[in-house]
Amino acid sequence: MANSERPSLFAAIALLSLLAACSSRPVHDSGPGPGARTPSSLPGDAVPRKEPRSRYGNGPYYEVFGETYKVLDTNYGYQERGVASWYGKKFHGRMTSSQEPYDMHEMTAAHKTLPLPSYVRVRNLRNNQSIVVRVNDRGPFVDNRLIDLSYAAAMRLDMVRDGTSLVEVTAISFDVPPTGTRHVNMTLPRPTSTLDPEDDIFVQVGAFGEVGNARRRYALLRDRGIGPLKVYQDKRTSTTLYRVRIGPIADVVEYDSVVEKLHRMGITDTHLVTE
Repeated sequence: MANSERPSLFAAIALLSLLAACSSRPVHDSGPGPGARTPSSLPGDAVPRKEPRSRYGNGPYYEVFGETYKVLDTNYGYQERGVASWYGKKFHGRMTSSQEPYDMHEMTAAHKTLPLPSYVRVRNLRNNQSIVVRVNDRGPFVDNRLIDLSYAAAMRLDMVRDGTSLVEVTAISFDVPPTGTRHVNMTLPRPTSTLDPEDDIFVQVGAFGEVGNARRRYALLRDRGIGPLKVYQDKRTSTTLYRVRIGPIADVVEYDSVVEKLHRMGITDTHLVTE
């Protein structure tokens, strides 16, 4: 474990379980094969409820493939956009990081840093379909992936065939807001934003108070052959922000390619946005 020179047997067993559950997970998995048990219909959303933290998989630190991850102290206010993948038959019945058997027919998910268990709403940015899942596992330990969904959850989001999708993940929290944070009731799972079918998806690579800084970022990306580019003038804030964006982004393949190019330039602070 990251913070101990002599990990306890308990910690070692927990880490081995984590690795068994997640480390060799492929980007693409398989659903139920011919003759396999399948549900007569897809399950409904997971029903959020306040639960104690699992004794397993909650760190506060753990290491996989030489990289150390810190488990979040709270899931309150968590929202992020990125790439969802899914896992299925290969891991069906194995123990998750929280030491619960993985059931590919249940509405569950794996996440690298959210406390276990957590409930999140996952929204497919391509079709605006959304689901609620219970996070009880760690992963996906693949570059540029945010969340790993169960087979059933992926079916509900209509992303099994493609294997991945661009999504928005929003925590449904029962935690007490941190001191100084305005209380917002997050116990009711509802979409945090809407998506018009005609909306486009962009990678935002900077928000600047000075238009000159935005133009310099724009020119740097243009000279590296990255595009199409635009500078979006955002007047909704107290001071105008100039947001540099790449896109529209067609799919996960294009998103991965753009992010890889940006990382080679040393630009790692990126966000998925819609217009």
